[in-house]
Amino acid sequence: MPALAARLGRAETAAAVLMSTRAREMRAAGHDVISLAIGEPDFPTPPVAIEAAHRAALDGLTKYPPVDGTAALKAAVQRKFQRDQRLDFPLNQIMVSNGGKQAIFNAFAATLDEGDEVVIPSPYWSSYALTAQLLGGVSVLVSCPENNGFRLRPEDLDAAITSRTKWVVLNSPNNPTGAAYDAAQLGALAAVLRKHPQVWIFSDEIYEHLRYDGLGSVSLAAVAPDLVDRILVMSGVSKSYAMTGWRIGFCGGPLALIRAMTVIQSHATAGISTIGQAAAAAVLDAPQDVVTEMVTAYHRRRDLVVGLLRQAPGLTCAVPEGAFYVFPSVAGCIGKRSAGGRMIDTDRDFAMALLEETYVALVHGGAFGMSPHVRISYATDDASLIEACARIKGFCEGLD
Repeated sequence: MPALAARLGRAETAAAVLMSTRAREMRAAGHDVISLAIGEPDFPTPPVAIEAAHRAALDGLTKYPPVDGTAALKAAVQRKFQRDQRLDFPLNQIMVSNGGKQAIFNAFAATLDEGDEVVIPSPYWSSYALTAQLLGGVSVLVSCPENNGFRLRPEDLDAAITSRTKWVVLNSPNNPTGAAYDAAQLGALAAVLRKHPQVWIFSDEIYEHLRYDGLGSVSLAAVAPDLVDRILVMSGVSKSYAMTGWRIGFCGGPLALIRAMTVIQSHATAGISTIGQAAAAAVLDAPQDVVTEMVTAYHRRRDLVVGLLRQAPGLTCAVPEGAFYVFPSVAGCIGKRSAGGRMIDTDRDFAMALLEETYVALVHGGAFGMSPHVRISYATDDASLIEACARIKGFCEGLD
């Protein structure tokens, strides 16, 4: 058999995908599995998006799109950046991608040379590190423990940046912790970044609307406008509008970087589905009541899940400021044995034993760079959350 590329040895499948796949397999085998492993809203796509997609198809908008996005969607994204983040990007500094993941891939593929470093606050969404690794970069993980509010401290950022640093990644609100930065905290990080003009800054704001502290969207590029020639701001419709399957992400950034990313995308996927782009343009320009309704529901679910998890022996659970995840510590469960006889030596052991014995799927914190924690998504209905938390509590009570 001919050889495969050596870079595949650096490629890994994300743990959330593996756990979700295992949950589906167990459910297909007849088990009553509740999956809290993946960050996918349970709300339907807003009708305005579906109607726009239908109209686009009927009107024949089904031909090859521009690589960087249709004019209609880019204009809607421009208005969205102005409205929500107080950012003014010219249309030629905006591009559309197949979800947020492709924006990350495009940016890293356009800039990383072998051995270049990407500074990533930890815990982190695994795609940052896995994509950098696949493309020959080196992930430099900076620990942001719970006693720091799971947020990056300026002094730790400064210590992590070297002459090989090409990117610093910031994600607020954060996946997996739900931690969010205010303007003052971002301003302190910006003061460090000003000292390192060779560094690009990836600002992942995909969860920007899902905040429960009343601050709304807080963008680094708005807080530090003098750094906009180095900041790539990424968002999309997946999380705030429950449109994960439509695969529409977008970003705004420096012209040279956007052009380079467009070249990468032209060879990878070319333009994005015209039907999906029509749907995204419609939902971005529509009244935002649907977002308010989702945020209200997520806020209630957050409080419900945190309260229930705090009743489970061995677990402690911080209150997240945003997104739709909690990241409880399972330190009090380590070193014990489950009712099914499994030894819990790590957070991965906890997650696997919980799935096999109680049919609740979640993701171990080590997959996000911090143990012993687990990530639980509360982007599902209340009844499932209540039942899942009851099973988790029963599992913890059964540890010996």
